[in-house]
Amino acid sequence: MADLSIEFCGIKSINPFWLASAPPTDKAYNVVRAFEAGWGGVVWKTLGEDPAAVNVSSRYSAHYGKNREVLGFNNIELITDRSLEINLTEITQVKKDWPDRVIIVSLMLPCEEKLWADILPLVEATGADGIELNFGCPHGMPERGMGAAVGQVPEYVEMVTRWCKTHSKLPVIVKLTPNITDVRAPARAAKAGGADAVSLINTINSITHLDLDQMVAFPIVGGASTHGGYCGSAVKPIALNMVAEIARDPQTKGLPISGIGGIGNWRDAAEFMALGSGCVQVCTAAMLHGFRIVEEMKDGLSRWMDEKGYKSISEFVGKAVPNTTDWKYLNMNYQVIAQINQDDCIKCGRCYVACEDTSHQSIAQLIDEASGTRTYEVIKEECVGCNLCEITCPVQGCITMVPQDTGKPYMNWTQDPRNPRAENIKVTETV
Repeated sequence: MADLSIEFCGIKSINPFWLASAPPTDKAYNVVRAFEAGWGGVVWKTLGEDPAAVNVSSRYSAHYGKNREVLGFNNIELITDRSLEINLTEITQVKKDWPDRVIIVSLMLPCEEKLWADILPLVEATGADGIELNFGCPHGMPERGMGAAVGQVPEYVEMVTRWCKTHSKLPVIVKLTPNITDVRAPARAAKAGGADAVSLINTINSITHLDLDQMVAFPIVGGASTHGGYCGSAVKPIALNMVAEIARDPQTKGLPISGIGGIGNWRDAAEFMALGSGCVQVCTAAMLHGFRIVEEMKDGLSRWMDEKGYKSISEFVGKAVPNTTDWKYLNMNYQVIAQINQDDCIKCGRCYVACEDTSHQSIAQLIDEASGTRTYEVIKEECVGCNLCEITCPVQGCITMVPQDTGKPYMNWTQDPRNPRAENIKVTETV
């Protein structure tokens, strides 16, 4: 049976599934219930200086799919609104009662070294396993120079990280904001400051939807609203990309990554790990479905690992990174063509409409005059292998993209004679 235990920047955990710093980790009651359900660790909701933050009502909104499925979740909640003393006392007790579980303490303070130097010994005294620097919160408290106001400035990221490494012996995880042009810059800064790891992504600036009668966005607070932090399954593609960017960047290669962003099942977790995450953090899925989702996550990941022959998580962490590259290095001579399985086709015509109206007009609609039956066939000479028909088809597996033997060698764009700035033209035959 697969071993789900991990060691992340020196911290041992019984499994890679941690709850992210958020409402589910705001107090001992929640954290204990999470540990009882089987979570390997938690990142305690962000602590700050006293007096504690003051939150508003209401705080959440959502972007819905069909049947009110929550695709994206938006919140305008701030860091903990409970006192520092209460939080530290609870962290101490929970860690004492659950010594085999990981507790990381999230921190957010103004950019004043003394404030960090004062709070770090208090956190260490709780027995916590590490600290996470919240450099990502996109809303609230920027007047104190915190959250994304720090995370968007690499120099600040490096400075505060170095303070924490100076004044604490605990592993330091830097939580990065996605609200930035290039996530590699703050990641490099975190490493330069001595960070033991980075975690990402934090939430994305967002407004989910409006009440068109009141002309105000959600969540509504006394007739007004503001942008909040977007999370949930909708942000997963963005998070995966940013994790991959850091994992394959020569300057941050090897820096441990805690993956966050839209993780709701074991497959999501495995994808983050394959792109370099040594552990994963979950928030929105737990808020929507409860703590027991971790049971399916552990069971699913274990079964998949057994099927693939992976005995430990470390065997596949980062395995997809070498296959992630820049566009210019993709094989220009590789070709796929769509193929429709007529036995599975339900004759809905969605592939035809999509291709005819918005793509390459490479699907023919054939109508039998006698019966009026419609058949859809791919015009191979016109198909460019864009995948649109496969994506629009409601029957999984009905349309497949079949690789073609072009008889041509690998050639990337830097070598392509059609490129006016080709760097090294050695290929004589072009596509």
